[in-house]
Amino acid sequence: MRHHKLRTSLTLLGMIFGVGAVIAMLSVGEGAEREALKMIESMGVKNLVVNARPADGEALKSVREHSVGLSLRDIESARDTLPFVENWSAEKNVKVFSLFSLKGRSDAQVVGVTPSYFELSSLPLGEGRTLVDSDEAYYQQVAVLGPEAARSLFPQGGAINSLIKVNHQWFTVVGVLSEKEGSKSSIQGVKLGGERNQVFIPLTTALKKMQFKSLESELDAFKLALADGVEPSLAAKSLQHLLNRRHGGEKDFDVVVPADLLAQHQKTQQIFNIVMACVAGISLLVGGIGIMNIMLATILERTGEIGLLRALGAKRKDIARQFLIESIAISATGGIIGIGVGLLLALVISSAAGWPVAWSPFAILLALGVCMTIGVGFGLYPANKAAKLDPIIALQRD
Repeated sequence: MRHHKLRTSLTLLGMIFGVGAVIAMLSVGEGAEREALKMIESMGVKNLVVNARPADGEALKSVREHSVGLSLRDIESARDTLPFVENWSAEKNVKVFSLFSLKGRSDAQVVGVTPSYFELSSLPLGEGRTLVDSDEAYYQQVAVLGPEAARSLFPQGGAINSLIKVNHQWFTVVGVLSEKEGSKSSIQGVKLGGERNQVFIPLTTALKKMQFKSLESELDAFKLALADGVEPSLAAKSLQHLLNRRHGGEKDFDVVVPADLLAQHQKTQQIFNIVMACVAGISLLVGGIGIMNIMLATILERTGEIGLLRALGAKRKDIARQFLIESIAISATGGIIGIGVGLLLALVISSAAGWPVAWSPFAILLALGVCMTIGVGFGLYPANKAAKLDPIIALQRD
């Protein structure tokens, strides 16, 4: 191997790129899977999410002839009718004309929410407190800021107990959310992660003190938390049937099942992993063929050496072991270098495409194991061929 450095290096490339491709593929896939789980957690795997369908003009007037849109009465009806509903939250987006504090301005979205919204959406609190029932009951003008909104309104910090003005109303900041891991803004077409640049106020305060268009629905969305052991898909059908009756058959809402989104994402990710595994497998196969080629060429160059070893008493298994060890050495060297290439490639993909990556010891061990297996598999034939050479013929050929 040292005497033919260029040839050995070219042979190593196949194994290096094959192992690198396997590690990069599995790292990107693992990162996407973990981030999908984080995104689904923000919706709640055991939750059902109901979103209002947007409509304008004549289409909205036609819908309002049969349905008032999403409302708190829908939630009350669901709680009274469906025994599997354990908790709920609701939200209403406020149209913002101006949002500022004495220290800064922001383009954040303002949302009226119920106190349970933070728990059902798995939003971590950074400082202060979230909304409580008394805020709702007494129409308190208090607000909880997302981390990005807090930085815009209070660049120097000190948001708690400070005032912000939303349109024509002043609100006291009582809490700030902490940063939440995850870079995706949507999963399977459903938008997520907007809470970073949002301002949350009590839902009752928003409905009573903010202005809305005359035909707008009371709510833009609500979540229902399901009891343990309830199948989300079946629960969604029951909720769909209930809302269809309450809305006069109008399709002015969508029922989203986070558990189904997760299953759909996992299926898509599985297909992606299979395709990438096939591509990486082909690279490793090409690398294995390269190992076989160099070992066969080595046999021709070292025929005299093989004959001499046999004449001095070396057995066939000794010759086979020698060539097999060389094959394994090539594949192991390529595999170790390939691990570094794979980790570097995953970082490049993450930086260029914005995809998350997660290092998995299983991915590294799998790639190295497959590499070694291919090295042994493609080294067996040359090793056996070398072992079967007749020592007399081998010495004469030299």
